[in-house]
Amino acid sequence: MQTDKIKFGTDGWRAIIAQEFTVYNVARVAKGQADWLLENNATPAVVVGHDCRFGGALFAEVTAKVLCSNGVKVLLAKGFISTPMISLGVLQLKADQGVVITASHNPPPYNGYKLKGAHGGPSSPKDIAAVEALIPDEVDMPSQPLAYWQEKGLLQYINLEDMYVEYLKGKFDFDALNKSPFKIAYDAMFGAGQNVIRRLLPCAVLLHCDDNPGFHGQAPEPLDRNLQELAHAVATTSEIKIGLATDGDADRIGLYNGDGDFVDAHNIILLLIHYLHKYKGMTGKVVIAFSVTDRVKKLCEVYGLPIEVTAIGFKYISEIMVHDDVLVGGEESGGIAVKGHIPERDGIYDGLLIYEFMTKTGKTLKELCEEVYTIVGHFYYDRNDLQIDNDKKNAIIKKATDGGYTKFGKYSFNRIETIDGIKYHLDNGGWIMLRASGTEPLLRVYAEGTTKQETEDILSDVKKTIL
Repeated sequence: MQTDKIKFGTDGWRAIIAQEFTVYNVARVAKGQADWLLENNATPAVVVGHDCRFGGALFAEVTAKVLCSNGVKVLLAKGFISTPMISLGVLQLKADQGVVITASHNPPPYNGYKLKGAHGGPSSPKDIAAVEALIPDEVDMPSQPLAYWQEKGLLQYINLEDMYVEYLKGKFDFDALNKSPFKIAYDAMFGAGQNVIRRLLPCAVLLHCDDNPGFHGQAPEPLDRNLQELAHAVATTSEIKIGLATDGDADRIGLYNGDGDFVDAHNIILLLIHYLHKYKGMTGKVVIAFSVTDRVKKLCEVYGLPIEVTAIGFKYISEIMVHDDVLVGGEESGGIAVKGHIPERDGIYDGLLIYEFMTKTGKTLKELCEEVYTIVGHFYYDRNDLQIDNDKKNAIIKKATDGGYTKFGKYSFNRIETIDGIKYHLDNGGWIMLRASGTEPLLRVYAEGTTKQETEDILSDVKKTIL
């Protein structure tokens, strides 16, 4: 049988369902994981679950069967779960690893396989590479049903949603939040966060909180262009003062202020640093991915907080959080972790922190953002995801790497960084970044200017220059 090599990208292995993401290939990955676990643990245990995507239950069942048939105990979640639920479950149940069947924010045809470590966050790059190296070309498919493995004591069903909800009740005062003067709207994007907010904030206005494995044809990524129903609901309902959105597996966040204006991850990272340090007196290192605004560096300088910049992929941030005292770790894509929680992105936890910030101060989200702007200045960020074939994508990245671009339209630059992708620091104080997606035929073009109009103009000039 001809088999393709399976590669883990920035955040797990992802592929199109029924093309590369098949029952057989999932079984291959599970076998490689089982072999790695048995090399490193005498009696390994793994937490397994799936989000709301098409085929999730089937692929989770295949994963469980292969792991069990190789002598690995499986703690299998009932129903759909979020990625943070798996990470919390691994930590609280003292398991050796976790598996989430999810493609996160990718378009509906995709599914994926994420690995979680015993520390309660993404498995380390080293461990992921070790599992990947052990994925076989061929695998024996176990024929026994799950009930067989349950009888053998190798399979146990668990309720991760209940565990997560109870955990959050110990972290936040929901009596106060449910009496907040600021009404909240929540858009689950048909994703795995839908039940949690319904249970914890019963007064919230809910959008797309039903099970739709095709996500109504839209990628469940919490970007402004994908959340216009939420934006409209917030802008046209006077009592709603904050809109919260999470992605397909509920580890990424997007926000709207009371005017219906999008508050992106850069601003959320700044707000969380501001709240945790200035208002709550917490300290620690700030760790950001390469694509995050340099305004974070400015805020950390003012607050006297150390900062570290990593390659893109939350696994790099999480690895630092395990060993260092980290206050906030975040990515441009909306994945943010905070001190006092697990070293994992968690869109719901982050959203509740911002909601708590508003409720305790009596200030709107817009007012809190203005507090930050008085320190770091106003800015506007946007990103274009250019759908181009891999050959064209790679040619553009090669040209950029080789110094082939000297300016982008009217925008010249004075400095280049290449930690992960190519970042151009513009003479006007803004920046441009080019980076190829590791999981899709996409070229991501990032830009920051002082205003929306300037940033849109920068993106337009970049597109004209590179295509």
